[in-house]
Amino acid sequence: QVQLVESGGGLVQPGGSLNLSCAASGNSFSIYVMGWYRQAPGKQREMVASITPVDRTNYADSVKGRFTISRDNAKKEVYLQMNALKPEDTAVYYCSATALIRSWGQGTQVTVSS
Repeated sequence: QVQLVESGGGLVQPGGSLNLSCAASGNSFSIYVMGWYRQAPGKQREMVASITPVDRTNYADSVKGRFTISRDNAKKEVYLQMNALKPEDTAVYYCSATALIRSWGQGTQVTVSS
């Protein structure tokens, strides 16, 4: 089972940018569909973006054009570049790795506030 560690969260003003990283341990990173999810207080966890082993990406409508997911198989890392951040992007962001089962990281807090 893959283990995931997120980093890069923090406090940013509206309109600002953050770049989240997720480092994976274990073998066979390149076969996983990697994803970013988020969960705001009182809300269900939702998919933000995903990327397949062949770099096919998918985004939630709410982040299209603002967020970009990418992966580096050699480094076993996945990234989420977040631009034009809005207060409604405030949430705990989780990295996921899916093959036969889905593994989760511990999450990193992103707060967008002036």
